[in-house]
Amino acid sequence: MKQSDCAQGSAQMASDPVLRKWIPGGAVWERLTGGRTNLLWRVNFGDDVLVVKLFVESAATPMFPNDPDAEVAALRCLDTTGLAPKLIGDVETRHGRCVIYRHVESTQPMVTPIGMAHALASLHRISPFKGMRQPPSGSRAVLAQGDRILAMCRDSGRLATFRPTVAVEPVQQTVFLHGDPVPANAVPTDTGVCLIDWQCPAQGDPAEDLAVFLSPAMQLLYGAGPLSRIEVESFLAAYGDAIVTDRYKSLASAFHWRMAAYCQWRSEQSGSDGRDSEALELEIAALKDAS
Repeated sequence: MKQSDCAQGSAQMASDPVLRKWIPGGAVWERLTGGRTNLLWRVNFGDDVLVVKLFVESAATPMFPNDPDAEVAALRCLDTTGLAPKLIGDVETRHGRCVIYRHVESTQPMVTPIGMAHALASLHRISPFKGMRQPPSGSRAVLAQGDRILAMCRDSGRLATFRPTVAVEPVQQTVFLHGDPVPANAVPTDTGVCLIDWQCPAQGDPAEDLAVFLSPAMQLLYGAGPLSRIEVESFLAAYGDAIVTDRYKSLASAFHWRMAAYCQWRSEQSGSDGRDSEALELEIAALKDAS
């Protein structure tokens, strides 16, 4: 099912024979918008509200995988923590792979930096599960990933001149990472922040998750806009681990340069989408500030 087909997608999903075994007839399907990766529906029946997530096979990017097996494993691992939704089902349908989980109701318009810091700190204290992917760690590996992304771009000369010089060794103690902790993937509730969209969890450097959340490009595309300096500092203080936050600061220029390369790739893929170009400029400005 293509995104252009989503107008009639709800009826098609509701009539799928596999999904009918999990969701009774008469349920109300509502297409959720806003995501850039997979297709999601909110499904209401009785007092229950579920989310059906249809994976788009071609949606993986050079920085963010799109792995339904990893999402299912993460939801199972985090089942009793409150940090992830309750997994209901994992099924193959005629439209593709679907993961079904219980809908998490937001109690605030947007997650706060402090709320997100507390959620990530809690997640990073949980033991990773076996077989998780391991993202680049240390400045050399992070910059090399940026090099690979930039090599996929038609216009790489401008960013190449901004490549920073930084030397930070790989992390010694790896942790459970969300992998894509942007504001749109965080649901503030009365008991804390619940993280959603677990298609790219990992075992790695905790500074990796901090870098994605603090990225001005990601805040623009998936939040209310870049965080202020005060908000950044309140996030780092609330995370509560000076070793990790100091490590993030040491790696910040490498993280911003890699994200700028990713934004360059995205802007070339999206063509006329001006938000991706704006995100690129924000990340370059942050890179200059961190270098």
